[in-house]
Amino acid sequence: MKIPSFAIGIAGGTGAGKTTVAREITDRVGEAITLVPLDNYYEDLSHLPFEERVEVNYDHPSAFEWELLREQFDTLLSGQPVEMPRYDFENHVRKEETIHVEPTDVIVLEGILALYDDALNEMLDLHLYVETDADVRILRRIRRDVVERGRELEGVMQQYLSTVKPMHEQFVEPTKKDADIIIPEGANRIAVEVLQEKVLTELRS
Repeated sequence: MKIPSFAIGIAGGTGAGKTTVAREITDRVGEAITLVPLDNYYEDLSHLPFEERVEVNYDHPSAFEWELLREQFDTLLSGQPVEMPRYDFENHVRKEETIHVEPTDVIVLEGILALYDDALNEMLDLHLYVETDADVRILRRIRRDVVERGRELEGVMQQYLSTVKPMHEQFVEPTKKDADIIIPEGANRIAVEVLQEKVLTELRS
């Protein structure tokens, strides 16, 4: 199997449009892309009572199992498949079943803290930061957590004010300094087209 040649990290605040950018890359580049969502690597908290799991700060770097992510990302970059964990966002536990992931020519790490870890940054060939206004991001966060993840609106709003916003300011936004490209307003068409051409150029080289 051909070893993947290009690794991209896509970071940015919650609801910034990171997943949309990753999808745009996939659609426009026309190459097989392996997507590695950071959210899949939340620590397994099944050993805690549900009441305690609810109180965990899931926007803090300590909420993620970085060692496993580094190991699996490196394995994919070496051209080998991995069994990626899956996460139950309603109950805050890791699911028993995994996702079999095959490596491809392009591997994308996507998540709020995709540019936070130094070891992972060293593995990335291109560092992206998606920047979107806070009011747009919170609306997208509400839609995702309430509609897609089955959470209560009041809990989502309380979490945003108590942890999401301060953690964004403390940990997420500072990673913008490590970005090679900053994409404004989510999936900005011009920025995505420039990114598309960059990826195609790297794949042809």
